[in-house]
Amino acid sequence: MDIATFGNGCFWCTEAIFQDLKGVSKVESGYSGGKTVNPTYKEVCTGTTGHAEVLQITFDPAVITYSELLEVFWKTHDPTTLNRQGNDVGTQYRSVIYYHNAEQKTLAEKYKKELNDGKVYPDPVVTEITAFSKFYVAEDYHQNYYNQHGSEPYCNFVIQPKVEKFRKIFKDKLKD
Repeated sequence: MDIATFGNGCFWCTEAIFQDLKGVSKVESGYSGGKTVNPTYKEVCTGTTGHAEVLQITFDPAVITYSELLEVFWKTHDPTTLNRQGNDVGTQYRSVIYYHNAEQKTLAEKYKKELNDGKVYPDPVVTEITAFSKFYVAEDYHQNYYNQHGSEPYCNFVIQPKVEKFRKIFKDKLKD
């Protein structure tokens, strides 16, 4: 098993996507990249801790590669907006890849360069690519959020359309 750590906006929205992928055995919502030790959601929301909302993804590279996870990462959020995803604004919602080894760094940088060189987006990709240092698991009520609260208005109006779009694009990579 291997680990990937991505920040691509609100972890409630992105957790449900990565949980659906074949080869992904665990997805935890949490915080990374800041200076505060053991931050709380309330602290991270202030934008003063330096942390981003992230997912720590445990995956089997024999089933799904890191490159495939990167493809899902890039295609399921807007990597061109600095410190913002939709209505979520602040450094805690930044687009970021925390690499765990040299190979992950190389793959992430290569993909980002290809997106920018190919002008895939109208604006440059601003995703931060930085070394992983520490992951803090978010509070229990943030874990598996969409699957447990799918009938709530936020889930229906914000998360569900993202999940449906993801499932259409990546139908060949979904768990049975």
